[in-house]
Amino acid sequence: MNTTPSLLHTALSLATSGVPVLPLRRGKVPFGNCSVCVSNACGGRPNMKAPGPCRCPGVCHAWAAATTDPAVIASPPWAAAWRRAVCVGYHPGGAGLTVVDLDDADAIAWARTALPATRTVETTRGEHWIYRGAVRSVNAVRPGVDIKSTMAYARYLGPGTGTMADLPDAVRALAVKEPSPVRPAAVGVPAGAGGGECPHRTPAYLARGIAMAEQRITEASSAVHATVYRTFLAVLSTHGRCGCLTDAHVARLFTAAQSKGETARHCTDAWTNARTTLGL
Repeated sequence: MNTTPSLLHTALSLATSGVPVLPLRRGKVPFGNCSVCVSNACGGRPNMKAPGPCRCPGVCHAWAAATTDPAVIASPPWAAAWRRAVCVGYHPGGAGLTVVDLDDADAIAWARTALPATRTVETTRGEHWIYRGAVRSVNAVRPGVDIKSTMAYARYLGPGTGTMADLPDAVRALAVKEPSPVRPAAVGVPAGAGGGECPHRTPAYLARGIAMAEQRITEASSAVHATVYRTFLAVLSTHGRCGCLTDAHVARLFTAAQSKGETARHCTDAWTNARTTLGL
């Protein structure tokens, strides 16, 4: 059954109330960038920190595509995405909200003792606790607990129950992150005899591999730490010994990871652990 009309109706209703929305495809992840915008070739949102200068009419740039403009939401480029979508996503931070995503019973039990009651929405595995106020998004702040607000998206699963409370200091404290990103040069890019040119793969293969790695990280909807590590491991297992990786490639991977809430330290640790596993 085609659920597009229902999804579109829900999206337009949310947009009217000031909640920026976007379609989510199978796997409950955003649609990937179009061929013009892939790997931010368009020059827009290189660090996923702003909604421009890209003017792509499609559903590009993940959470940054979220909008309250009904003309965009119902436009022909978006209509194609809604036909393939499985649910509606929204940008909590863009609506001045924070979602505390509780993945299991233990996380819910913790929230009931540590956080004030607020609007609650049931999820497949746990609950979303929604507060009024925005903070920086961070994954895995506690076992089974993610914070989704600015620079992130959440699934819309219904209006929920209960009265929405103001964002508590306890959540703000969990969202504190290390301030400065690590310079890619410090992570130890393996050098090789190839002098930066991969001897067994074409440059196009490397470029495609890095783009796919970025997309895999940015589309992760859970287990972000593990996804980042596995992606770093895959990139290094293919190109870590031939000298084709550059600081620019590593910077792109780190930027993708940090856009999902990973800290600079976590990126460096994951990269180092991946190198150690491979004996690099």
